[in-house]
Amino acid sequence: MNLASRSLYRAGLLLTLAAAVFTFGCGKKKVAAPPPQAAPPPAAASPTVTLQASPASVNKGESSTLSWNSTDATKLSIAPEVGDVTAQGSAKVTPSDSTTYTITASGPGGSASATATVAVNAPPPPVEQPKGPTDEELFLKEVRDAYFDYDKADIRPDARTALSKTADFLKANTRFKVTIEGHCDERGSTEYNLGLGDRRASAVKQYLVSLGVSADRLSTVSFGKEKPFCMESAEACWQQNRRGHFVKAN
Repeated sequence: MNLASRSLYRAGLLLTLAAAVFTFGCGKKKVAAPPPQAAPPPAAASPTVTLQASPASVNKGESSTLSWNSTDATKLSIAPEVGDVTAQGSAKVTPSDSTTYTITASGPGGSASATATVAVNAPPPPVEQPKGPTDEELFLKEVRDAYFDYDKADIRPDARTALSKTADFLKANTRFKVTIEGHCDERGSTEYNLGLGDRRASAVKQYLVSLGVSADRLSTVSFGKEKPFCMESAEACWQQNRRGHFVKAN
């Protein structure tokens, strides 16, 4: 009886030992945890930039000031004309026409841009001055001839009135010099009428001088009957030819 108990005890002990060995051999192996990874560096910030123009509207030839500010940028440039600039600052511009300026900021985080427009006001249209008469038009309008009686060189009343107006014009417009032409109608010889025309031109000159016109602005010439104003053989036509006629000499 004691021998059987000892045999059973040994068998149980062996089974227990075998089970322990089996359990230890089949267990999962423990794996070491990986070391913690370092956090990635933060992403670079995107650049920002602003641009302003003061004043925003100028007249042609005037200047405006561009002002800018930026963050997180390593390179800035303003177009047109200005070129590379610092992170913040100002610059004067004088555009000839309305212009939009663009600032571009770039850096590790990308790029950004901003614009500002300077409007150039168009000059007002020139004021068109009223067109006045030319010297020739003034002369023809204001200078009056003196007419004479047949075979006479006396200044008659209507001629005095005409020559007074002519004198007023010449005194007010000293830039004018004149030639006084003596003319006659077709009656009488050529020689006689040349002499009569000379007396008429001289009479007109002397009358203007008496009214205050400088003599050195007046010259005379006689054409007698050689240059008639009217070609009909009648008193109405002859009267037009008996005159002291004015021609602008300069």
